[in-house]
Amino acid sequence: MAPLYFTLSNHLKLMVIPDTEAHLDGHAIITHTYSVFLDNGGGNPLFARSKESTLHLETIKDPNYYGFITFEIPGWLFVYTSDGQKELGADEATELIDHLSNIRDNPTLWNNLNADG
Repeated sequence: MAPLYFTLSNHLKLMVIPDTEAHLDGHAIITHTYSVFLDNGGGNPLFARSKESTLHLETIKDPNYYGFITFEIPGWLFVYTSDGQKELGADEATELIDHLSNIRDNPTLWNNLNADG
């Protein structure tokens, strides 16, 4: 899936790479995760592709990695996990989750996924 680019109200530019995983432990569970990186590639697709290959396979040591957001129950239960060298503040995480929720809830916005949110 194409990366999403957001500029938060404090002017922090982020690149978010969506990922969906299906786990089978007797029943199917679908988890929607969004890996969060500092967007210092200026929206360059090659920069995003270099990040996609490392997602969720091992510890991410990228200095621009902020962690990931998981939507367990869309619109109700979500978790921000900071496991990178950078960390979003509570307000930044909430604002990013609001942006992602808006895109998830409004399919008409999907045509503009690469625009600043």
